[in-house]
Amino acid sequence: MPGQSSKWMRVNMRTPGILIFGLVMAPCGWVLDLTATVAPNWRTLSNIPNTPSSQFIEQGIWDICIASTVSQSPTCGQQDTAYFGNQIVKAGQGLMVASLLVTLLGLAVAIPGVRCWTNNPNWVLSGFSGLLIFLSGVMAIIPLSWYSYSYTNISTASPQTSVAVGYCIYLGFIGGIFEVVGGFVMLIGFCRCCGGRNRGERRVEDIRARFNQQPAQTRPTYVPRSNRPRSSASSSVPYSRDDMDDDVSFPRAKSPAAGSVNTSYAGKPYDADL
Repeated sequence: MPGQSSKWMRVNMRTPGILIFGLVMAPCGWVLDLTATVAPNWRTLSNIPNTPSSQFIEQGIWDICIASTVSQSPTCGQQDTAYFGNQIVKAGQGLMVASLLVTLLGLAVAIPGVRCWTNNPNWVLSGFSGLLIFLSGVMAIIPLSWYSYSYTNISTASPQTSVAVGYCIYLGFIGGIFEVVGGFVMLIGFCRCCGGRNRGERRVEDIRARFNQQPAQTRPTYVPRSNRPRSSASSSVPYSRDDMDDDVSFPRAKSPAAGSVNTSYAGKPYDADL
């Protein structure tokens, strides 16, 4: 009836796809953001004067390393107060750590919200966890975008001739996008849309109407077999053995009767028998 709220029912007991998607994307994004935070390669300084051409400097938000193309063991722990004093570096330290903590908090809230062992998830908790994961991705993208925009203008004590963006920027962007997309998809569970498909639900009225429209299946009728002896008239063969003998145009050899075969031979022997 109009004016009354429709009742909804889950079609199956599987975890909704939006929650599975968010729970897969969020940890992947967290691992990538963690790598981008601790790895010292937000930008690379090369072609440094008075140094070998194979030597370059890798600068991150927590550490600075001197590496070389001919050696696989970089020397980290370099001091550069001018570099770490930049506002973008300080903002990156705080926002990246906050992003990691908020992602963990969102995953902790999502565990009781999804509740795979119950009939219906707690959509309030799962939606709130999606909001936290979404915000964590935004907090990671902000310092990465700022750093990649002004990486050539960041002051440092090391003389810089050639500056390039490090791999941490790319890993951080991918991780932040994973968290933003995963959190946004989980946020869709706050409201029921697309006819309830986002939650894996259907209206009870629609399910009943669909069930009533299905034709009733008729069960097969089994007829008991007869134990009467089958007569020769019921044979499916339209002829008999005698009819076959009459149709031939030459006489058939008569088969010897059973037990009338004479095994003794009293005639004249042949040469082959000698």
